[in-house]
Amino acid sequence: MAADVIIPDRGEFVDALRQLRRGRVLVRAADTDDRCLLDGSFVYSAYRPLARYGLIDEFPNPDGCPNVHYYRLNPRGREFADRAFATWRRQPLLRRLAVRLTG
Repeated sequence: MAADVIIPDRGEFVDALRQLRRGRVLVRAADTDDRCLLDGSFVYSAYRPLARYGLIDEFPNPDGCPNVHYYRLNPRGREFADRAFATWRRQPLLRRLAVRLTG
């Protein structure tokens, strides 16, 4: 994995992984904007680390809008998500709360 990629909001990153692991689709409307939609909610900073770590792949969506990009977890992303969830669940509740509040 790329060591130079910073995860600015670890709570959002874990939430995005969780939704993607459940089969949800990440939708990105513009190449110049890192904001995406995931299951009807905005994702502000998780796209870049997901893409740079190689955890998501774009897929063609013939029913989608033109110039909109659609992403799903790839096999590497599913394995990473499983490990990340196991690590996340082992963290004490106060640490998880601190991550949610501070990023």
